[in-house]
Amino acid sequence: MRDGDMDSASPETPPVRLKGVGDALQVTFDPRLPELTLTDEMVRLFTRMGALAQGARVVLVPDGDGDHSRLVDRLAAFISERYPVVSAGASGSTDAEINQRIRQRQADEGFTRQRSDALVMAGRVRSGQKMEAQGHLVILGDVNPGGEAIAGGDILVLGSLRGTALAGQPENHQAVVFALDFRPTQVQIGEFVAAVTNRGRGGKPEYAHLSGGSIQVDDYMKNHPFRGLPWPEFR
Repeated sequence: MRDGDMDSASPETPPVRLKGVGDALQVTFDPRLPELTLTDEMVRLFTRMGALAQGARVVLVPDGDGDHSRLVDRLAAFISERYPVVSAGASGSTDAEINQRIRQRQADEGFTRQRSDALVMAGRVRSGQKMEAQGHLVILGDVNPGGEAIAGGDILVLGSLRGTALAGQPENHQAVVFALDFRPTQVQIGEFVAAVTNRGRGGKPEYAHLSGGSIQVDDYMKNHPFRGLPWPEFR
């Protein structure tokens, strides 16, 4: 690698950076590097993304000033041919342009006028105690065995869930039950009930949700239920 190439790709700044911006994947790259280096790095990043790249709109943004339109076109063609993205190119490539579209969409949908219907409680829910919320319920603490959490929407326990959780009452089948330490004695979502007796695998974030007419418990970090949403949505 030439000295100039080493200067342009310091350890602090990767030669290719990928992030989600609005409804797109923004790929920022150092146009001073050899094209083969850029494509190799893009292969590495897109391979790590796996299925998350499917159907994505990719926006290519060269670092610095200058006209790099031909390089952008070649990189866009490389990505489009190799991965199942919807489109790739430089159109609307800056954060400011994308964020402006986000603000416009939020205004069109009344996003800024809406409020989340959530009850936030801090402390421990002890045996015999019951916490209820018409909307979502957030507990900043633990739910002990014999404690009960009931909500019309989601139940989020930022602690240990070892009692009973009834989410989506009475018939909200989209609700989830989440806990940093997921060990409930019973979970209910809508009218569906499941006994999830101490699984002996505490200490990890998991969530319960309805799938195929039954309650399923998944690792939150491996099966993030909201990662694929193209836009923030109200629950």
